Parts: sequence; C-alpha cells; structure tokens
Amino acid sequence: MKKIILTLIGLTVLFTCDSSGPAVKREEEAARPNILLILADDLGYSDLGCYGGEIRTPHLDSLAVNGIRFTQMYNSARCCPSRASLLTGLYPHQAGMGEMAGKDRGLPGYRGTLTPNTVTIAEVLKEAGYRTFGAGKWHVHHPGPIERGFEEFYGFLEDYGVDSFEPQWMKRYPPGRPERTYEEGTFFATDAITDYALDFLELGKATPDAPWFLYVSYQAVHFPVQAWPKDTDKYRETYLVGWDTIRERRWQRMKEMGVVAKDVKLSERSQMVRPKHGIGKGIPGDGFHNPAWRELNPDRQADLAKRMSVYAGMVDNMDQNIGRIIQYLTENGALENTLIFFLSDNGACGEWDTFGFEYPDLNARVHGNTLLNPNKLHKGSALEKLGGPDGPLFSYGSGWANASNTPFSLYKMFVHEAGISTPFIMYWPKQFGRGGIFDDHYAHFNDIMATCIDVANTTYPASYRGNPTTSMEGISLLKTLEGRSDPNRILSFEHWGHAAVRIGDWKLVSRRASLSQHNFRADARFELYNIRKDRSETTDLAADYPDKVKRMKEVMLQEFARTQVFPRASGK
Repeated sequence: MKKIILTLIGLTVLFTCDSSGPAVKREEEAARPNILLILADDLGYSDLGCYGGEIRTPHLDSLAVNGIRFTQMYNSARCCPSRASLLTGLYPHQAGMGEMAGKDRGLPGYRGTLTPNTVTIAEVLKEAGYRTFGAGKWHVHHPGPIERGFEEFYGFLEDYGVDSFEPQWMKRYPPGRPERTYEEGTFFATDAITDYALDFLELGKATPDAPWFLYVSYQAVHFPVQAWPKDTDKYRETYLVGWDTIRERRWQRMKEMGVVAKDVKLSERSQMVRPKHGIGKGIPGDGFHNPAWRELNPDRQADLAKRMSVYAGMVDNMDQNIGRIIQYLTENGALENTLIFFLSDNGACGEWDTFGFEYPDLNARVHGNTLLNPNKLHKGSALEKLGGPDGPLFSYGSGWANASNTPFSLYKMFVHEAGISTPFIMYWPKQFGRGGIFDDHYAHFNDIMATCIDVANTTYPASYRGNPTTSMEGISLLKTLEGRSDPNRILSFEHWGHAAVRIGDWKLVSRRASLSQHNFRADARFELYNIRKDRSETTDLAADYPDKVKRMKEVMLQEFARTQVFPRASGK
C-alpha cells in the first residue's frame, strides 16, 4: 500500500491507496496562483530521471521530489488530439479534433480544428483577469492562439515539427510585436521558446496585481530529433549497451522508486510500426517485433546508439530550459505561488520502423505516401554529424521508443498504456509541502482545465462569444488529491480506430477496433486488463471474463456516441 503525505495550507494529510481521504481545508481568500503549463512532445513515460530514466533532468526531478508525481495520468495518444483535450477540458472529438489538425472529415468529431462549442484555458483565465501567454507548438489549426485567448505567442502554428536549428519556422504573434534576433549558429528552438516565455513574464510585470497563465509547449522531443552537440556528447557511451539493457535498468529503477508496483512485469519487445506504403518495399509488415540488440551488427548499433544519445540530449536541453524558467521565478519571488504542471502529449514515437527514418529537409517531407530513407545507416563523419546543425533530419525508431515507454508495449498513436500514459508533475510550493508519488487515482488531460478553474476561483462558461459550450469533462486534480474523485470514473480513448475504456481497475482495449460509422466491426478484437495488477498489459483476461468484456464494450459504445467519436466515416 503506497502512502502519500501532502501538506496543504499547513495541514498535513495522510492518504492511502484504499482510502478516499478526507477533504482538505483551503484558504478561500488566498491569492490566486500564477499557472505554468509545460508540455513536452513525444516524451516517453520513463525518460525523466524522476520516472526511472537515465537522462539527466535535475530541474524536473526537483519539481517532482518537492511536488507530486502522478503515475496514471492519461493523454489522447497523439499530438493534436491531446492538445485539444488539454486546452479545452474536453475529449478531443468533442472539441472537433478526433484525427489530425487541418483535416476536415465533415463530421462533428473530425473537423480538424477547435470548434465553436469550445473554450480554451486561456480564454477562461483571461476573462477571470489573468494575463495569458504562450510559446511553442500550437497544432490545433486555425484560429490560432491569439484568437483563442492568448495575448502574446511565439512559436509555430502549422504542422507538427520543426528543424530546431532553423529560425524561420517560428513566428511572433500578433504580427508586428518586437522580435529577438539570433546570430547565425546560435538558434535552437527549445532555447528560443524559453527566451520568449521569459520575455512574456517580463511583460507581466506591468500588471503586478494580475496573475498570469503561461503555456510553454516545447517541440522537444518530436522528430526531427536534434540537440546541441555538447548535450549529445554527455550520452556518447550511455546507449552502446542497447535498448534491452536500458529497458531492464529502467524497469528496475521504476520499481525501486515506486513509479510502478514491484510485481509489474516488463512487456516483451513491441511490434514494429510499419506504414502501409512500406510493405512490399523491403520493409516487413505487422507481426515483426523489434529485434534483440545483440542481433544487430556493430555499425547498426553505433548508428542507433548515436540516435538515442541525440534524443537524450534533446530531453536534457529541455530540462535546462525549464531550469531557466524556475530560476527566473525564484529570482522574482514568484515561485512560491506558481502552480506548475509538466506532462507529455503522448507516449514515445515509434514511427516508422525499428531503425527510424530520415528526410533531407522539412520542405521535402510528405505526409502520406512517401517516407524518405528508411533504415539509413550512418558511419564515420556522417555519424558524428547526426543530430547536429549540419546533420540530417531523422527519427530514432521503434526500438528506442519501446525503451522510452518502459515497461509498456507499443507507442504513440496506440491506446495501450505506452501510447496514452504521461509522466505528470504537479508543483505548487504555497499549497503542497514535500510530496511523494501519488498513484492511487487515474486522471486525464481534460482535468487540467478543471484544475485551473478551481485554483483561479472562476467558472466554466455555459456559452462563449455567443456559442453554447460543451460541458467540461475534467475533474479538478485538487479534488482528486483530496480523495473526492470517483474511483470508478469512466475514461474513454479513440484514435485511428484504436479504442479503449478505463473503469476503475479495468481497461478494455483494442489495437484495431475497426470502427464503422456507429459500431465496432465484427472482426474487432478486444483485450482486457486489470491495470492495478498488470499495468504493463501483459496478461489478457478477455477470455476469462466475457461478461465484463461485453459490459465494457457497451459502455465504450455509449461513451463514443456521447463524445462524438460516432458518427465517423466508415472504416476511418
């Protein structure tokens, strides 16, 4: 039984895994906090040091040790649906983002943009007197952040990734605002996002009595995987041991730390992710698993170890930049009453095969039917350049993504635990004393809106700009911490036909639910797991509990109808 001691407003409360815990007294007249929401992109569940990883993340580790780590926080499996859910407090389909940003299927849940029935955190908090700033990746299409409640924004509104060494992709909004200039060879996107975030906090000093909301949405560690060579070099030798050893070491540390139960199993190596256009072109299809590291030749091992060292350097750099923000808040006396959230929009990315892929530049990237240079092998000077400003643009592949998602199986875009589980840190010195790992309740991205409304002492609007709003789905995380959330809360997930529902300890999930317009197809196969006993989803209990499978499928269909997963284009 895990115990967590939380200190809220000077009152120490003991929570246990099988107790809802008493409500916690709050100071009604306390000053409303500043809110810092930090979102990483494609970060794996176990990448951070405070979640069992070997990557150096001292600033996030400090927030975790002195705050609260959730071990069962869920996202929506991919960048744009998760961001839609995070910003609106809804499920992604309710916000119109059931698939990819900018792709309008002509159906309510698949408009490819935030629909008029939504209101963003920035809009709600701005109405409540907050200054609202944003920096980084938007990826919920048009209208953009300025039209959706942010006073100031710097970042990129189109597409899902940038060349981190190329400043042209990042823009300042509204147009005409002062912009920074970077000498040639000094620009890196993660650094620049932080530069502007700090600039915005300086702007906030003009209204010292107004709290602020700052959304920092880093492009790290989405492909193209890139890092300053000095950060990559820290991990030059680390990953030569291979992904099997890294997975084993992380799994053991996670159990020792309490991130997962001591009896949780390490899943087997996951299947590779294969695009349809790769089949028949020398790339195997479904059924092929990531190989054992020892089966790879030394040249391939060297290439892959370098790719992972670049990935680690990119995470390391993000942590350094988060440290810059924390230092600023500390020096300006703002840290004590700033509520900080940190999470990732989905699990680590296995696209598109074990060895990753490569493309010459972002303009040459094609979304649908062409991946450039899969399985590219680098040696000598080409290997040295990998990940740096003069190197190619690449992904790190499914083998390392599997390690990033330790101890789970599969990756981003799937709704098994690896795809939808995020490290989640919640830090607020004024309200939380020295915290611990809180893993008895599961939560969802849509809870962030509810939490912001709670701490800002405001309300979710029934309508906004003349449009009725869809009722908020989330639950304040303060209520969860006080033991007042429903232990059998229903959470549903769907992306690209991958479907799941979580009810209490039980989860029903399908890799391909083969959804038709209003139902599952006859060939849909479902797996059933007791997540409390089997978080890594290694023992399918569907055959043992057919009645439970039937009931949970019914609930899933009801939720999909309610949250606009249905209707959908047949076969999509």
